[in-house]
Amino acid sequence: MSATRRRALVTGVTGQDGPYLSELLLGEGYEVHGMVMTGETVPVDVPAAVDLHTGSLSDGAALQAVLSAAHPDEVYNLAAFTSVAGSFEDALTVADVTGVGVLRLLEAIRHLDPATRLLQATSAEIFGGAPTSPQNEATPLCPVSPYGVAKAFAHQIVQVYRRSHGIFAATTILYNHESPRRGTAFVTRKISIAAARIARGLERELRLGNLDVERDWGYAPDYVTAMHLALQQETPDDYVVATGETHRLRELLEIAFSAVGLDWRQHVVADPGLLRPSEPNRLCGDASRARSRLGWAPTREFADIIREMVAADLDRIDQGAVPPVPAAARTPAPG
Repeated sequence: MSATRRRALVTGVTGQDGPYLSELLLGEGYEVHGMVMTGETVPVDVPAAVDLHTGSLSDGAALQAVLSAAHPDEVYNLAAFTSVAGSFEDALTVADVTGVGVLRLLEAIRHLDPATRLLQATSAEIFGGAPTSPQNEATPLCPVSPYGVAKAFAHQIVQVYRRSHGIFAATTILYNHESPRRGTAFVTRKISIAAARIARGLERELRLGNLDVERDWGYAPDYVTAMHLALQQETPDDYVVATGETHRLRELLEIAFSAVGLDWRQHVVADPGLLRPSEPNRLCGDASRARSRLGWAPTREFADIIREMVAADLDRIDQGAVPPVPAAARTPAPG
């Protein structure tokens, strides 16, 4: 690790977690670099102090160029093809970016500076078909989607390089985590936008898939804290990051629509055509290792997170930045 000001590279810096992680790292005194794809729009949430570089997990040469330019002490790999539903339609791209892309990143680190520490953001989707709940780091991997398979490959190749090449490579197995910065393609944000738009008379209904799905939902700023803590340890390891509690989508709807004085049953339509080809079992994480070794714990209650999201979308509407009409939503993907 550098004895001077530490340098960090955040791939996927334009997603929900990237700005939160960048803010945390800047607050800790890091020099922060971010990787974006060619032509990608950088949201205003990304701090201006972040030095941006163009690259992609699908391009090994570009990855090496970004690493050479940023020369980071720590790399946080948040980049991935994030749509579970979409992964059934474009499995090859998902495998190349979300799976093999991590191998390219590991190879770039191994050849350029093997002392660089890597945090791989893994998804609970690697446990999609697990017969037991809650899941922990020892739960056998059982993905049920191309996205889950790609994340499982990434998770395991990190472990291989940790053992075989001595690279400090840690993983955080992230269960669902939300915030007002959640992308509009995710079901939680679609619900918060719909509740806000319906409350303001801009829309009348929202179409969803499986309303009985259960997820372990946490708060995004808490989860990036776990990522940072994982790279500050003496040895690298894998950490489940979760609340240990599950909630049904119907409960989420009740909280979101109640926040604006509405009955969700009058506005939400269950559409069987929006169901996934394969649905994960009950995904609930046991974060005992993260709690004991990292000193990590979630700070926000589920209902408070959802209310904060709805309030933020109401404020966007009232400020004239009207969120888009929510598209029909499939069930939520973990992570």
